[in-house]
Amino acid sequence: MDSDLWLVVAVVLLLVVAGYAAVLLVRVFRARRLLLDAGVPLRSKALFWAAVVYTVSPVDLIPDPVYLDDIGVLLIALRALHTAAARSGSDREDEPAGPK
Repeated sequence: MDSDLWLVVAVVLLLVVAGYAAVLLVRVFRARRLLLDAGVPLRSKALFWAAVVYTVSPVDLIPDPVYLDDIGVLLIALRALHTAAARSGSDREDEPAGPK
């Protein structure tokens, strides 16, 4: 019975991490617009691409069954990219899509 409980906990934890990774993937695809914007500094764009390379590389700080380090690196890079875009005035996600 005890091993069944640990198995259920492991599966639930894996599903939570996979769901969070899916949300993060959507945020990465939305960040494409910021990567093309000329107002965002090159340093922030390079940090983002370095995080993507780290995520897909086989070298990790924590072994690969646990993707917490990959998720953390991508979150930091996305936050830096959005902060740089907000400073440059390029982050317009709050504006309505229709004409003014």
